[in-house]
Amino acid sequence: MHKKKLVIIYFISSFIWIYGSNYILQQYVHSSFIELVERGKEILYILVTGGFIYFFINKKEELHESKEDQKRLSTLINSMVDFVNFKDGEGRWIEANDFGLHLFQLENVDYRGKKDSELAEYTDFYADALRYCEISDEETWENREITRIEEVLPVPDGTSKTFDTIKVPLFNHDGSREGLVIIGRDITEKKKMAKQLTESQQQYKSLFEYSPDIVYMMDLDGVITNLNPQFEGITGYKREDIIGSNINTFLPKRYKRYMKNFFSSVVEEIKPLMFEIKLPNASGETITLQCTSVPMVINGVTTGIIGYGRDLTKLRKTEERLRRTEKLSVVGELSASVAHEIRNPLTSLKGFVQLLQTEDKKHQFYYQIMLDELNRINHIVGELLLLAKPQVLKFTNADIQKLLMDVVSLLSTEASLYNVQIETIFPRENIMIECEPNQLKQLFINIIKNSIEATINGGTVSIGLEKVVGDKVVITVKDNGCGITKERLQKIGEPFYSSKEKGTGLGLTVSFKIVQTHKGTIHFESEKNQGTSVEVILPICQNHKNNAN
Repeated sequence: MHKKKLVIIYFISSFIWIYGSNYILQQYVHSSFIELVERGKEILYILVTGGFIYFFINKKEELHESKEDQKRLSTLINSMVDFVNFKDGEGRWIEANDFGLHLFQLENVDYRGKKDSELAEYTDFYADALRYCEISDEETWENREITRIEEVLPVPDGTSKTFDTIKVPLFNHDGSREGLVIIGRDITEKKKMAKQLTESQQQYKSLFEYSPDIVYMMDLDGVITNLNPQFEGITGYKREDIIGSNINTFLPKRYKRYMKNFFSSVVEEIKPLMFEIKLPNASGETITLQCTSVPMVINGVTTGIIGYGRDLTKLRKTEERLRRTEKLSVVGELSASVAHEIRNPLTSLKGFVQLLQTEDKKHQFYYQIMLDELNRINHIVGELLLLAKPQVLKFTNADIQKLLMDVVSLLSTEASLYNVQIETIFPRENIMIECEPNQLKQLFINIIKNSIEATINGGTVSIGLEKVVGDKVVITVKDNGCGITKERLQKIGEPFYSSKEKGTGLGLTVSFKIVQTHKGTIHFESEKNQGTSVEVILPICQNHKNNAN
């Protein structure tokens, strides 16, 4: 229709020009110049009409190129999986891709030239979202800079989608609004994966941070890369002092030779490895760790080792106490079956030897040796019966300081024979504890007598007593004698194990049982040729008056 109007205008203007110009020539131009002016008029007409034709051809080509560009742009934005929208300076929609129209349920709406608030009338579900977009656009115009926000849009199925939206405001040279470009990318799955990753990291962190066991990581060179907080609680060492150092600097020497096989088993064979090691903690005490190491595989490549170490120190000590208890039980059963059978003939033998001793004066030396040995056998049988016979203990309140002084007075003569000095370090006030006094005397006699026999040639035995927090008393017996080797120290208290030439190995066994019946603990520390320290910890009050053992 527009083309027809242009053609009609062209014909009318041409006729007006031809007839109008001819009339003016006849009226105002001299006849001698008419022909010349008519040729000029025709040339002018050709130039003008040619110029118009050239102008329209160029415009047509530009229009065609513009349409091609618009078509390519439309194809481009429609092929995008992002929401793309172009608006003018008033916020009216100019162009939107199919994704955006489908997103806002505007596929069949003539959206061009309409604002968001106007388009909200065509979709009930997204009406509020479109109205909010108009408000958000206005904020972008006011800020006069590119804006990036996350927008959450509801979906008819009850879920929602999250869009990473970029709004680019365009301005004219005079600062007035020219247009607005909006691009929104659906990042719902990305956010979901990020959330899952965060949750997974938090779960891993919880497992790592709050595990009751030590969790360790190291690279293929044996360098420790991470440790959880439990490491400090179990070993006493600071994590930051250990992280970054090689495992060989932390392990005792006896384990270093196995490290090559350890890495080979875990890394090359790609299988878990469980082992048990003993390490010194920050206080110098030995702890037992049960370690399980597995390869750390990332993208199919083993990059290091991760594992955990469970503290078995208390468990191993409990097992050791159970083994001691079982040994005591076996000794008790053996004692019960043997001791009585020995004592009956022993009484007869002792009586006959005493009878012969009174009648035969010639062999008195031999009879005395026989009596001494029989008394020794009787003493051993007595200790066996003490282990075997169940006893009803009657606990009474006794002055622990007086009990110790009685034992010191009893053993002072023997100490003089060994040229040993006994020192006592007691508090001024009396400490009363609930105990069986005779058993405690036997306990301290066994311990102090051992210290005296181990300390000769002017040595000293020091006996200390103190009350500690928690309603307990601590009795320490220290000497500077020959000491005990580590191998023997591990077996101390076992029945029939003794370092003395004529020892029965039952004295400390009885002592351990006495401490156990009083719900206390006994601990030995010793080094060869450096002396021995014995620490006995007893509760001041027992839970009940009568204990049967």
